[in-house]
Amino acid sequence: MLHARGVLLTIDVSDRSTSTTNIEGVLSQFIGGRGAATKLAHDRIPFDADPFGPENRVYISAGPLQQTQMSFTGRMNMTGLSPLTDGLLSTNAGGYLSRNFVGSGHSVVEITGQSDELLAIHVTDEGVEFEEVSDLAQATVPEVTDAMNKRHELESENLVTIGPAGENLVRFACPMTYDSRAFGRGGLGAVLGSKNVKTVSFRGDSEPSVEIDEDVQSELHREAATTDDMMKRQGTTSGTEFINDNFSLPTRYFSEQSFEHVEAIGGDAVEEKKYKKAACSVCAFACKLPTKDEERGLVTEGPEFETVFSFGSNCGIDDVVDVMQSNELCDIYGMDTISCGNSVAAYLAAHDEFGNAERVHELVEKIAYREDEGDMLAEGVNRSHDELDVKNFTVKGMEFAAHDGRALHGQGLSYAVANRGADHMYSTMLSLEYDGKINPDGTAGKAEVLIEQENHHAIRDSGIFCAFSGDYFTEEQKEILFEADYESLLEVGSRIIELERHFNNQRGMDAEDDRIPYDLPDLEESIQEYYELRGWNDDGTVPESDVSDVATAND
Repeated sequence: MLHARGVLLTIDVSDRSTSTTNIEGVLSQFIGGRGAATKLAHDRIPFDADPFGPENRVYISAGPLQQTQMSFTGRMNMTGLSPLTDGLLSTNAGGYLSRNFVGSGHSVVEITGQSDELLAIHVTDEGVEFEEVSDLAQATVPEVTDAMNKRHELESENLVTIGPAGENLVRFACPMTYDSRAFGRGGLGAVLGSKNVKTVSFRGDSEPSVEIDEDVQSELHREAATTDDMMKRQGTTSGTEFINDNFSLPTRYFSEQSFEHVEAIGGDAVEEKKYKKAACSVCAFACKLPTKDEERGLVTEGPEFETVFSFGSNCGIDDVVDVMQSNELCDIYGMDTISCGNSVAAYLAAHDEFGNAERVHELVEKIAYREDEGDMLAEGVNRSHDELDVKNFTVKGMEFAAHDGRALHGQGLSYAVANRGADHMYSTMLSLEYDGKINPDGTAGKAEVLIEQENHHAIRDSGIFCAFSGDYFTEEQKEILFEADYESLLEVGSRIIELERHFNNQRGMDAEDDRIPYDLPDLEESIQEYYELRGWNDDGTVPESDVSDVATAND
């Protein structure tokens, strides 16, 4: 089976020491990316670790496809114990980091311990250097990039950086790369902040050699370059009006399910502000959204659909430039736009301030610096909803994405059981329901499809290939590329899901955590069917006999 090449680099920031480990066994079992990082995290992070303690670890990892020049592969994975969900979590980001990362000669970089000084860590194929950067305390992401460029000729594509939100332990702070690409969900930026790591740079010329089928690579690159896809013009916002009119666009903190001003913040409105094309590393699809507004002098990248929802409809905001401003603030401070936007929307609901864009932007800044009411909101909706006296729209502590499970019942089932909580990318059941491949009504009979989706996406995040390649990257091509039959690949995905679930089980999570804040038809029966098809216990825990051979496999 095709898998990533390169050693594990461990960086202990407590004593500024490093070591390397041959993890060929892990890579051969789990491909790379999310899979390899999940295996390592499961085995090396204590089950009782404090997310903000020195014993937590952050894994930055690439897959075998980052060691190629194929479209749809400009992505990287990060894994760690989440301060938002209190469980094991993986997230990934696009941009231009991946080729610089693999050029350093590593497949996975592990950061552990806790530094007594704010650090920049420089990883190359010749070694690791630690730089004290107390002068960059509370610096924004672009400010760090500027400093690293002046001092070391490093560009944004070399860096993984946290902003003030990460230093201030905002529970949904995210590491940023290329200044505008976020390792978005789950708060791993705050974990780096707890370790006093401001930025990590990667560069080198020691990219391991991975051979892949040239025909598949050419076919995918040609499809990416020549297809006439609306996403090339409008990114994920291209479906905003369709979703609003035919399904549900959560509005005013989930109190409504459609937004009367959707045209003002949807795909056409975003496209009007787009001023050039942009892509991720070596990708010909070019679906990114550099946007600007001349009147305000605002330049940003995005917003994508989830931000249009979280800072647009869910906050009652009907001006796309206001949404762009919220997007830019989250980028420079280093915060997940979904969790941040929903936290702000919860505050607006509590204070009857929907539509107040100035207040929204003020709250985003206060959250990043934990000032005044921003200190409460920085904890996320799950920890602040009682004080706000609003409904808790989270699962396992994670704020909901836009794709409403009250209209897409299969997606609702996914939110309930996903190890990551209310994140839409864990299974994307939503795509099958939007496309009419399965009826969006009801959860009965959907558990089997959900499991296949989850297993596939675990492989996607291990490969790593972009979610937007789905219409162009066939099962047959995956079999050729990964040198394995599709069912074997899905089995690897299943093992990844089980390790995540088992880790969370050891932290006390079980069926009681597989809950959503609304009722769906046959939900309890469908959750039990999901457990049964997975081979798990009725209480949502993984039998030790099922996971022990995977969890204790020799590296």
